Amino acid sequence: MSTATASPTTLKALARDMRADIIRMISAAGNGHPGGSLSVIDLLTVLYWKFLKHDPHKPDWRDRDRLILSKGHACPALYTVMAYRGYFPKELLMTLRKLGSPLQGHPDRLRLPGIEFSSGSLGQGLSVGLGMAISAKMDKASWKTYVVLGDGELQEGQCWEAFMAAPKFQLDNLVAIVDHNNGQIDGPVDQVMAIEPLADKLRAFNWEVQSVDGHDLAAIEKALAKAQKAGGKPHAIIAKTVKGKGVSFMEHNIAWHGNAPKKEDADKAVKEIHHG
Repeated sequence: MSTATASPTTLKALARDMRADIIRMISAAGNGHPGGSLSVIDLLTVLYWKFLKHDPHKPDWRDRDRLILSKGHACPALYTVMAYRGYFPKELLMTLRKLGSPLQGHPDRLRLPGIEFSSGSLGQGLSVGLGMAISAKMDKASWKTYVVLGDGELQEGQCWEAFMAAPKFQLDNLVAIVDHNNGQIDGPVDQVMAIEPLADKLRAFNWEVQSVDGHDLAAIEKALAKAQKAGGKPHAIIAKTVKGKGVSFMEHNIAWHGNAPKKEDADKAVKEIHHG
């Protein structure tokens, strides 16, 4: 099932509240990745409320769409979305990275129902998603596979093998979404190992490509709606985002890639998210 009736106002409020919970849970854990979690949350919000066919009460539903968060270190965003969608109680969010918690530092499909792939080793998610998309084609199934990638992750060669293979198998049931926040642990992506011109490269690999503001909920929805069409080609959405989006002292700041805010900074961030 999906909730296609969610209004723009509802989605905006949800994204705001989930940003605050991302900060709270990472702060409570004492470690984690706030920057990339805040940059990807708008994309996941639109996916889970408007497009993804899924059932929180039947996470292994055969006809569900598959979603892989290849940039697994941003799992606080995915966990928060899953909690708000009813996969588990919201109170569990505060157990992030705690011993015995199903909410590990990277997604673990053996611990948490609703996780399709235990990601975190960057560069692998698109290949796994490609295999899922092929299996759907073989079964003549209607479900789609969505893979959310980081931009720094695209420096991995395995990604480009998958980008090359998907058009060969005419996987128009595969949607790759790049969280293009231009930040990775070692610095700006365009300085560490530039990936531009990304859209031109993917078109040359025979993908359908769209570029979108990754924080404009309406624009994300429009892009995902367009990606539903068949036509024999896989779909790529390059979402231009801001690392640390929503918290002024985190935005564009590589220092917040993998550092948890102390209580004082967390309180300041949550207040800003709610009140601007």
